[in-house]
Amino acid sequence: MIKIYHNPRCSKSRQALEWLNKKGHAPEVVEYLKSPLSREELEGLVKILDGSPLEMIRKKDAPSGLKLESPDSVVEALVSHPQFMERPIVVAKGRAVVGRPFERIESLLS
Repeated sequence: MIKIYHNPRCSKSRQALEWLNKKGHAPEVVEYLKSPLSREELEGLVKILDGSPLEMIRKKDAPSGLKLESPDSVVEALVSHPQFMERPIVVAKGRAVVGRPFERIESLLS
């Protein structure tokens, strides 16, 4: 099962979803702005993320005063401000990746 945390307004997220569909995958699509993730869901993503939890935060959208010093602070920021989540995030095979660059999604599924 593949899951994509998706923002349909984001071109990179749309491209990732289109690529997954063209490759024959039928991912579960989670529009995280319509259905924000719970603290537990975010903590679960942090645990399986390939890379730093800081990658889950959109640097250009997050306010400069946001203190992101630990995985817990990333979770707290995303619980309070889901719009700061980087996209897409793809989950498969018990792992998660931030799909930037796009090759990360390809390596997750290979």
